[in-house]
Amino acid sequence: MLLDLRFMEERATRFRRGAARAALLAGTMALAACGGDLVPRGKVARMSRPVVQPLPAQPALETRQCFARLQSQSVSFTALPDRTFGGGCSAIGSVKLLDIGVPATNLGAMTCNLAANFAAWTRYGVEPAARLIFGAELEKVETFGTYNCRPIAGSGKLSEHGHSNAIDVAAFVLSDGRRITVEQGWHGDRQTRQFLTLIHASACKRFKTVLSPDYNAAHHDHFHFDMGGNGGFCR
Repeated sequence: MLLDLRFMEERATRFRRGAARAALLAGTMALAACGGDLVPRGKVARMSRPVVQPLPAQPALETRQCFARLQSQSVSFTALPDRTFGGGCSAIGSVKLLDIGVPATNLGAMTCNLAANFAAWTRYGVEPAARLIFGAELEKVETFGTYNCRPIAGSGKLSEHGHSNAIDVAAFVLSDGRRITVEQGWHGDRQTRQFLTLIHASACKRFKTVLSPDYNAAHHDHFHFDMGGNGGFCR
């Protein structure tokens, strides 16, 4: 009789343990079935929302027309992304000139209009003047550069260089080996003065501002060309 009671107690204990395991399993399955509700809904929404990348800005109509102008002149260039820098400086609607027909040194970002006028001035102003005055071909144009975030010399006003809207031209190399610099040639021999005066006059028809050594001491060694202001300033 005692053995029968112990046997019945052991069976009852095993039954209670099995029921507990079954209840735990059922609870786990129920939680799994509604697992999405365990994560805050706001968080799920943020994770599932697609990330939208901003589209690149479309160049302004004037810039697109300028690109077409460069292409029509067989000028090779790369359009640059619009950028802004500290101190109010920027490069908007700018390009990098790759080939204008002759090598040109130190060309960085240039507004498209500046680039187009520089390429046209080189081709239709400087090249013919070299042939006319020296009977030689233009081999290279040397510049001091384009974009430079700095003020106008002796002034607190930002230079057009700070908007990639200016270029400083220093010298020209010809096919006969001659190298003509603005610094030495502006007051040099008659033939060199004639050449520099001729291309200076051509520049005044293409750029809004043209500065030569006659303007001030800061320009004793280069021509400054830019497309800022109202235009018509030629010194």
